[in-house]
Amino acid sequence: MKHRNQMALAAALVFVAATASAQSTGHSMNHNHGAAGHGPMMGQGMGMGAGMGRGPVGMLTKQDANSSTDMGIVMNLVHENTKIRRTVTRLPDGIKTVTESDDPKIAQDIKAHVASMSGRLAEGKEFNIFSTTLPVIFDNAKNIKSVVEFTAKGAVVTRTSADAKVAAALQAHATEVTELVNEGRVAFHRGLDSRMSMGSGGPRSAMTPGTATHNH
Repeated sequence: MKHRNQMALAAALVFVAATASAQSTGHSMNHNHGAAGHGPMMGQGMGMGAGMGRGPVGMLTKQDANSSTDMGIVMNLVHENTKIRRTVTRLPDGIKTVTESDDPKIAQDIKAHVASMSGRLAEGKEFNIFSTTLPVIFDNAKNIKSVVEFTAKGAVVTRTSADAKVAAALQAHATEVTELVNEGRVAFHRGLDSRMSMGSGGPRSAMTPGTATHNH
């Protein structure tokens, strides 16, 4: 079973790398305005399709030049989840998360992921494998206030919103990420199963039946 799971995850990474487009993107870091500082630890389009099974990932978002790199970092973090520690503080209007590792390589991956996702949120270039909360976060980025602090071992992210729906999505996404940290590949595969059950439109179509997929 362990070998089969590893093969499935490897297939997912190869598939995404092979299908990433040549579009160039920039990753700006601006931690104190509505679109900045978004750093989901695993995971925040044009889907690549559903029904591919548990191996190759049906991405929910349009692929770009940085998608394969982002996917590689996510896979590293999922595989090394036991080396990560994470705490989440629920605020009245959002969350504060601390995600760190004593392993220098994993700490660097955490920082790289936070930086990449911060840039993506600022630019509206969503990267989403299966999250049901990231669509709400990306669609309402202008209503989010974020502060990101990089530490020697990872990152501290505070994200709030005056919009109750967005604040709830931030808190729910923090729970999704914590499940990945706690359960690693088990949570990853559970998320893939849930994503595939949504069909090609992903969570946006699931939330609003009959509507077209929202592409970034």
